[in-house]
Amino acid sequence: MKAIEMHNLTKYYGKHRAVSNLNFTVNEGEVYGFIGPNGAGKSTTIRTLVNFIFPTDGSAKIFGKDIISESTAIKQEVGYLPSEVHYYENMKVKELLNYSSGFYKNKVNKKRIKELSDRLELDLNKKFEDLSFGNRKKVGIVQALLHEPRLLIMDEPTGGLDPLMQHTFFDLLLEEKKKGVTIFFSSHILSEVQKMCDRVAIIKEGQLIANDTMENLTKNQFKNVTVLLQDQQTLNLSLDGIIRQEQLGQTLKLLYRGDVHTFVDEINRQTYRDLLIEEPSLDEIFMHFYENRENGGEKNDF
Repeated sequence: MKAIEMHNLTKYYGKHRAVSNLNFTVNEGEVYGFIGPNGAGKSTTIRTLVNFIFPTDGSAKIFGKDIISESTAIKQEVGYLPSEVHYYENMKVKELLNYSSGFYKNKVNKKRIKELSDRLELDLNKKFEDLSFGNRKKVGIVQALLHEPRLLIMDEPTGGLDPLMQHTFFDLLLEEKKKGVTIFFSSHILSEVQKMCDRVAIIKEGQLIANDTMENLTKNQFKNVTVLLQDQQTLNLSLDGIIRQEQLGQTLKLLYRGDVHTFVDEINRQTYRDLLIEEPSLDEIFMHFYENRENGGEKNDF
């Protein structure tokens, strides 16, 4: 079964297009990254999925259920973490979490609330109004996990968490993944996505511009190539797969897309001192794709 299915999902605010004709699926049990800069449409997509706002056009399903007509049933199976966490200011954390647990048909084990709070170093006896931004995010994480959902939907989940707590948070996510939980999260911190995700979608100005496995994005298609040249040397490489190149002194750096054997055969016809071929980071691929779109490149460049 597909955890998430989108069909031409579109949302306008007045005349402003927030997202347009989104089509993608998320498989049950996978970690799916949804990336793009601020204002790209990530939060709008997520708020539509959890039925906080209605789509202008198109449809979506979660575990085969329509996000509008069957939203009540869907909420029993989904844990949601917004980018900014807001609750009743005068309630203590334990009161908030106990209150939240009452919304679920399956009784929440209070021991789980305590265990999650201990892992995140969250003081259950503090009032919400006295919490820092990071500790408020911890409350949101516990609230999203306490009922052991089948699907976690998270919007910029690590905002406000210090590096050590981010590590703990990702450990929790990996534990949920091992249980078979599907995880869908948006982020503009690409190292997080590269660390965690099986597949990635890239959104820009409300449109999906890439959707592929992490392996395909970072391993099978692109290579970073560094060539150490002889003194005063330049290379003339006639390969269609060279996307970007720059030379500084005796060092030539290339971003290459294509068969690596073809590249090696071509460069071995010339003289050079040393050669290094590496997999690019998701950050580099992301920036290439955005630059390509801004310069009028094809939509399905990947």
